Amino acid sequence: MKLALQFFNKIKRSGTIGIPILFSIVIFVVWELLVFLLEIPEYLLPPPSTIFIEIGTNFGLLLGHMSMTMFAAISGYLLANAIGFSTGVLFAHSKTIEKGLYPYAIALKTTPVIAMAPLLILWFGTDIESKIATAALICFFPIIVNSVKGLTSVDKDSLDLFKSYSASKWQIFTKLRLRTSLPYVFSALKISTGLSVVGAVVGEFVGANVGIGYLILVSSYHLETSTMFAAIMMSALGGVTFFTIVSLIEKKVIFWQKALETG
Repeated sequence: MKLALQFFNKIKRSGTIGIPILFSIVIFVVWELLVFLLEIPEYLLPPPSTIFIEIGTNFGLLLGHMSMTMFAAISGYLLANAIGFSTGVLFAHSKTIEKGLYPYAIALKTTPVIAMAPLLILWFGTDIESKIATAALICFFPIIVNSVKGLTSVDKDSLDLFKSYSASKWQIFTKLRLRTSLPYVFSALKISTGLSVVGAVVGEFVGANVGIGYLILVSSYHLETSTMFAAIMMSALGGVTFFTIVSLIEKKVIFWQKALETG
C-alpha cells in the first residue's frame, strides 16, 4: 500500500504528463477486466492487451497509414487556417463584407462534412488532394469566428492611444489587434487539430486506398476488430500529438498571457 501511494505521489508531481498516464492505466485495466469477467467476444470488444499486441505486430503498417492521414490533416489544417484567418481579418475591417459572406460560412459549417466528402472526391479525385480538402473544410469555421472575435476585442482606451499618436492602420493591426487576437486564434488552432484528423479520416472513408480511414473501413468489412481499434488508437495518438505541439507553440508565442492571468 505504501509503495502504491509513493507511486501515485510521483505521478501526481509529474503534472501534465503523469496524470493522463495514470488515468489511461486505470481505464485500460478496468477495460481488460470487464472484457474478461463479462466474457465479451473479441470481435465485439477486444481487450487492450490484444490491441497493443496488434499495434506492436503491425506497427510499421499502422505508422504508414497514419503518416498519410496526418499529412492530409496537417496540410488541410494549414490551408484552412491561413485562408480562414485572412477572411477573419477581412471581416473585422469590413462589416459589409462580413454581413454578405458570413451566412455562407455558417452554411458551410452546418453542412455535414460526410455529405460534402463525395463531392470533394468528384472534384479532386481519390488521391491525397481530396483528403486535404475535406480536412480544410472542417477546420475553416473555427478560425473565422475566433479571428473576428479577437481582432474586434481591442480595448477602446488602447485604440484611442494608438490613434492619438497617429498610428497607421497597419501599425494598429500588427501592434494591437493581432496581439489581442492571438489567444482567440490559438484557441481555434487547438480546436482544429482534432477536427483536421476527423476530416482526413472521413475523406478516406469515402474514397481511398491508404490511410487510417481506409484501414478502419477494410477492418470493419472483415470483422478484424482488434485492427480497427489499433487504427483508431493510432489516429487518436496522432491527434493528441498534434494538439500538444500546437499548445507548446501557443505557450512560446503568447507567453505574456500567463503572466497577465497570474498577475
